[in-house]
Amino acid sequence: MMRQEYPRPQLKRKNWLNLNGTWQFAFDDENVGVKEAWQRNGAAFTKEINVPFAYQTKLSGIEDPGFHDHVWYRRELTVPADWKGQQVILHFGAVDYRAWVYVNEQLVGFHEGGNVSFSFDVTHYLNWGTESVVVRVEDPSTDETIPRGKQYWIEKSDSIWYTRTTGIWQTVWMEAVNPVHFSSVKFTPDVDRGDVHLEVEVEGNIAGKQVEVEISFKGEPVAKDVIQLFEKNNHRSINLFQNKIFRTHFHHDGWCWTPENPNLFDVKLAVKEQGEILDEIDAYFGMRKVHTEDGMVYLNNKPYYQKLVLDQGYWPEGLLTAPSDEALKLDIELAKEMGFNGCRKHQKVEDPRFLYWADQLGFLVWGECAASPSFNDKAAARLTREWIEIIERDYNHPSIVAWVPLNESWGIPNVRADRLQQNHSLAMYHLVKSLDATRLVISNDGWELTRSDICAIHNYNHGNADETAKYDHYKQSISTKEQLLQSQPAKRKIYANGFEHQGEPILLTEFGGIGFKVGEDAGWGYTSVTGADEFVADYRRIMEAIYASKALHGYCYTQLTDVEQEINGLLTYDRKPKCELKEIRKINDMWHSGIVEG
Repeated sequence: MMRQEYPRPQLKRKNWLNLNGTWQFAFDDENVGVKEAWQRNGAAFTKEINVPFAYQTKLSGIEDPGFHDHVWYRRELTVPADWKGQQVILHFGAVDYRAWVYVNEQLVGFHEGGNVSFSFDVTHYLNWGTESVVVRVEDPSTDETIPRGKQYWIEKSDSIWYTRTTGIWQTVWMEAVNPVHFSSVKFTPDVDRGDVHLEVEVEGNIAGKQVEVEISFKGEPVAKDVIQLFEKNNHRSINLFQNKIFRTHFHHDGWCWTPENPNLFDVKLAVKEQGEILDEIDAYFGMRKVHTEDGMVYLNNKPYYQKLVLDQGYWPEGLLTAPSDEALKLDIELAKEMGFNGCRKHQKVEDPRFLYWADQLGFLVWGECAASPSFNDKAAARLTREWIEIIERDYNHPSIVAWVPLNESWGIPNVRADRLQQNHSLAMYHLVKSLDATRLVISNDGWELTRSDICAIHNYNHGNADETAKYDHYKQSISTKEQLLQSQPAKRKIYANGFEHQGEPILLTEFGGIGFKVGEDAGWGYTSVTGADEFVADYRRIMEAIYASKALHGYCYTQLTDVEQEINGLLTYDRKPKCELKEIRKINDMWHSGIVEG
């Protein structure tokens, strides 16, 4: 059975039950399941599916790419007998797009939004015998106002649009908790003071209870604290650096988190009553600060040049769902092997296990959400709700240094001049900043920016190797701040009407996309080569233009892997290198070597 790893790496408990594997399944193309009460009718489920893989995927066992807007899942299970007397929580990593959940034929809850996790307390619905869990899913294939990202609303994949993902696509699991238990823990590092700010939320009757906190670094205890509970929400700042200069970022990275030294603090938290442990969780955090100053991005108060790769997080047999935890880890390892220090996770809210490996291995992440193609009040509301849940889920990951709520004016096609859509861009920027003051926010990655912490520009106009005039124009267009801000890639102005550059760092956050056909794969890229040597040479040509710029403070190359009909990855769709990875690293390392630094 696949995907057996603990799905929530930040708040880890011992008592849990993985519900991945074989479920009964049914298409409900006539949308009669509610009327016929399929939650009570096991005979309606005529297929089997391998959760957490969507029915469109090979790994699901079904592999049907067609439109099926209503689907149902059913599974029987037995809850461990020693969970009696505790609260039983049913968790879903992600279900695209709307989900109604039934336990023993009773509706326990509803969730809308296909990108992040949700859960329900199902304790009072259990019979402590054979339990049934039924999930009804609605995923409107052609609705252009839901955040769908690269999932195409036309049946056959084309251009930059791919096969859809419907239904359960991340781990389903249960856990048992004491009626008095942690419901939320947030870590906010303050590198300047050497503090970590801890926010702990505890459910249940807290009278007479306390929270014990133990923090260790590389196996050595560094701090302990006890919080007497008088409120549901509790705040505490704990100093870690303790005026010791080599713990700070002053010498190398000290105890701070960076891609080069991904230092993490392990945390054990326990709710206790008179010495008895009621709830216990394992967590971790990193001491990491990101800000902008003088047109540069700073990591832990030092200028940091970001060398990112665009990562769309698709796999040939699982689409948006990685076939294994190792597959998530491998993508980061391969990117680091090529000399990238991070990725922009494009049009996808990635599985928390990817973020776990980014934290552990040292890999910057720009977090992004699937966009809706069209704009109206419903689309605006749906994206807003998604972002609130995204930040709640992923706040503690030190690898995430930036949020990207909008991309290339998707979902706001008239933002250049339309004040309503400009206000939506501004609203998303300020919403994210109001929920998370520790990270950078890019208002509309690519062009037609409003308020933004980074001026993020997309430009693929470098042409093929034999198009010398086009390349020279490209090199000139990115050479200085003035040239970059005056450029109009894709015939779009860099800033929307009424907005202008305010001194924020300028990064080229999409470019490249060299098309290289390997094997029998057919497809397209932004430029074209026919062999590995030519591929490396064209990568060097494009990167030399980036490094020659006197204004760029980082980049994001398109892209890590091929995806369906796109053959512009550094790796094939199944993660085979298209050239010697050390050759890509040599080019990426040129910026550090002094050859093109300036």
